[in-house]
Amino acid sequence: MNIYMTTGTLGFMEKIRDQHTDEPILLMNGGGSTLLLHETNGKSVFQTPRKFEVVGSYGNLSEPGFFAMDNVAVTDEGKPIFEHQYKQLGEKLQNMPGFVAFRLLRPIGSDTYTLLTQWTERRLYEIWYNSPGNQLSDKTVFKDAGGASQHIFTSAPYTTHYKTPTEEV
Repeated sequence: MNIYMTTGTLGFMEKIRDQHTDEPILLMNGGGSTLLLHETNGKSVFQTPRKFEVVGSYGNLSEPGFFAMDNVAVTDEGKPIFEHQYKQLGEKLQNMPGFVAFRLLRPIGSDTYTLLTQWTERRLYEIWYNSPGNQLSDKTVFKDAGGASQHIFTSAPYTTHYKTPTEEV
């Protein structure tokens, strides 16, 4: 399974989505831009997408919703460790109030992984994100299963937030 993403103006992104009603494409707004997300086993319908392979998955992405994308640039040596650590995150989150879906996205053509989580609302995401058990809240240090610090990031991780048009950011 692959995920393709592209960004642009709301009007242009709506036009692309409307031209491909037979494809599972989500329209999201956030950070002053509009994003289309296409999850498929086939090829992208976008001209110049960001491409990802889904290596961890839980639940179904759907509208409406609040989406958080943790973008993490990982060294080549750190990729197996990172994937092992986060592949099952969706199963760990399944009982969190408001949690809907998770995707661990391996980049195709770059080094920046995306940990995509979907929530019913931003408030419930923030409760989880600020909880002591959240591994993503301290992005400066990566710890392996034994608790030892690992230096696997090539740059500072960052988070982007999106919502489907019917949900508040």
